[in-house]
Amino acid sequence: MSSIRAVILDHRRADGLPPYERPRPGAPLARRDGIAVHGRTCAVTGVGADGRTLWTHSFSGRPNAAHVSGDRVLVTTDSLEYTAWGHLGPALLLDLADGRLVAELRGARGAARGGGRFLLGLEGYGVFETLEYDRDGDETDRWPSYGHYVVGSGVRVVEADRNTPTRNRVVRLLPGGVVTPGPRLSDPQPPKPVVLPDGTVLVLDGGVLRAVGRDLGTTVLAKLKNAGDGRAIRTLHQDQEGRIVASIAEPHATDPAKYTVETWTLRLSPTGA
Repeated sequence: MSSIRAVILDHRRADGLPPYERPRPGAPLARRDGIAVHGRTCAVTGVGADGRTLWTHSFSGRPNAAHVSGDRVLVTTDSLEYTAWGHLGPALLLDLADGRLVAELRGARGAARGGGRFLLGLEGYGVFETLEYDRDGDETDRWPSYGHYVVGSGVRVVEADRNTPTRNRVVRLLPGGVVTPGPRLSDPQPPKPVVLPDGTVLVLDGGVLRAVGRDLGTTVLAKLKNAGDGRAIRTLHQDQEGRIVASIAEPHATDPAKYTVETWTLRLSPTGA
């Protein structure tokens, strides 16, 4: 893991809306080989570089994310009706060229691997697992882990079990269902991490910003605040200038519909710079 340090440039506190992670309006869910995959209620569409709709796949639900690998696209969805799994909808494995349904799978969060392979994870009701599928929708591997997937030279997971106390860690998935444990986390539901060019993963763990390397070694970059309770909503992202922006929104004790939002802006630099 490269040696980096973080300097807090700015800290702001105000009442406002929680920093929900929202897709940019009108932006495609995924893009590959001149095809942009767009989603709307009850439909997924493939749009060519010229803006022409190449295909439409209709279904009962709402797309929330898409991942492209090879000639396949995996679309995770929300159900329009409340079910035994809440608003979890089917995960649709589609042919990227024509939108044909290859397989209907079950999972809440996905990631693309090479050669038409995908990771698809699910947690809740005693389930905490990640499955790997090939381009035909056949299961090829399975691990007892779930969370935010970091795919590069292998697969790491920033786990999110939503349990208190949590058993979350940052882990590495190896073939044959093997999970290599890394550093423990205190947050039962950490936000989506930031991945730096060298593969270092930045994790907002409660009120602590951690850096986790490819070897799962960890460093505390900044202690922003005490962890607080489990109702806080957190986000972490990198802005256009390369700065790290961490936000923590905590509901008011007397009115849970109102939030106090704290935002920190940090600059990263190599140790010694």
